[in-house]
Amino acid sequence: MTTRLFHISDVHFGIENRAALDSVARAIADERPDLLVCTGDLTQRAKHKEYAAAADWFASLDVPVWIDPGNHDMPYYNPIERFADPYRRYRRLKDAVAVERFETDDIVLLPLRTTVPAQKRWPWSDGVITAIALAEAHERLAPFGGDERHVVITAHHPLHGPSVEGPNATIGGDAAFASLAQAGMNAVLSGHIHKPFNDFRGDGGAQAQVIGAGTLSRRLRHGAPPSYNVLTCKKGADEIEVELRELPHTVR
Repeated sequence: MTTRLFHISDVHFGIENRAALDSVARAIADERPDLLVCTGDLTQRAKHKEYAAAADWFASLDVPVWIDPGNHDMPYYNPIERFADPYRRYRRLKDAVAVERFETDDIVLLPLRTTVPAQKRWPWSDGVITAIALAEAHERLAPFGGDERHVVITAHHPLHGPSVEGPNATIGGDAAFASLAQAGMNAVLSGHIHKPFNDFRGDGGAQAQVIGAGTLSRRLRHGAPPSYNVLTCKKGADEIEVELRELPHTVR
């Protein structure tokens, strides 16, 4: 037996690509994955109507859903709420459509928050891993050290830079990656850059698979079309099998 996940990211409801979403929904209905993972940027401006559209779409799929918050999922037009309770709208969506835990005989998912309402640089779009967020991730990870399953961290921002020796836009990402890999993390699922990837990073005992999903929005970047990943996970396998599914550029 194996566990199959559909991995999407950066849907950006408000500027979503409905043709791409329809393709994913049809595939889910036909193939019935064990879980749909969306690694953040569920909305474009965190508007109530965008969250409502996201809730309607996720609820229509009739499969378990796992979501993470992205930098676009905190209020843009309500600064009081952004600083007082930045994840209030996100929590309502999560409570309505998403699971809190996901474990099978093949895989365990654990979240890591990489978003903050403000930071000491501009723009505020790139990732920041706070000491609190990293400590919470380690606490969740601790029971799974030495587990033969794929122990996977999900986050919006990649924990690593675009190349091994290049700069890392996620503040604290390198240290977080190393410490989590040493503690038993086998893989990371992320989004944010609107370009899919599948690689291994790290060295020695701190190596882990890094898997990024593209976008299902109209915000195409790097020449990459809309896309999503299908992940096949088997306990004891050296890596998660990743099938990249690129979709036509059709936008509506």
